Amino acid sequence: MTRLVHKELAGGIATITLDSPPNRNALSVRLLGDLAEHLEWALAEPKARVIVLTGAGPVFCSGADLKEQRTSDAPVTASFPEVLSLIWESPKPVVCRLNGTARAGGLGLVAACDFAIAPLTASFAFTEVRLGVVPAMISVPVLRRLQPRAAAEYFMTGEVFDAARAVEIGLLTRAVPPEELDETVAHYARMLVKGGPEALAITKRLVREVPAVPFEEGLRRMTELSAERFTSSEGQEGISAFMTKRPPRWVPEGS
Repeated sequence: MTRLVHKELAGGIATITLDSPPNRNALSVRLLGDLAEHLEWALAEPKARVIVLTGAGPVFCSGADLKEQRTSDAPVTASFPEVLSLIWESPKPVVCRLNGTARAGGLGLVAACDFAIAPLTASFAFTEVRLGVVPAMISVPVLRRLQPRAAAEYFMTGEVFDAARAVEIGLLTRAVPPEELDETVAHYARMLVKGGPEALAITKRLVREVPAVPFEEGLRRMTELSAERFTSSEGQEGISAFMTKRPPRWVPEGS
């Protein structure tokens, strides 16, 4: 049976590609199964330092496979929470390279990633309410990215918005001309592989958790963490590499 998701590893970067263009990379049972398997591979592979999630064809992901859903009594996206958790909780940075438009559930994938870069020609919409359903599962990562007013506007109207607006409201990191997409994604990936693996995983948690911690408690905890990291083996290697003007051992050769 043909795989609906493909993987590739080069230069410390694991690229995972949704490859079901005939149905616009819709979230079918098979695609979600393949995606979960490939994400688990990337997380377990020591040589994979950064994960890039992208799609084949003109659409990144159109959301749930509605044709498949019509013939199934159970939700076809029953395994979607597992996929979202694998991305969200990944200790390795995850960059979403949107090859094109995204709708509904596809925006859950976008929001779960740490970085999201799209061409300016891409468009987006939370179309669920127009089908009489709701953006339930994807609201968990999406509402952690979107401005509250924008979330209410687009969740409730289903209106299409462009990539520039997606950046403005926090859904995307960057929107660039199509011809600059690959180089922009590569730029982020090259920068990320230079960070210490442990330091990146901890910093990813800091970005999410520290704003909710009371100020004085935050200072106390972060002072302890700072001292711990400076004396860690990874921290000592990074300092030694800086002082001797060489790349740290964790940087893939040629990066």
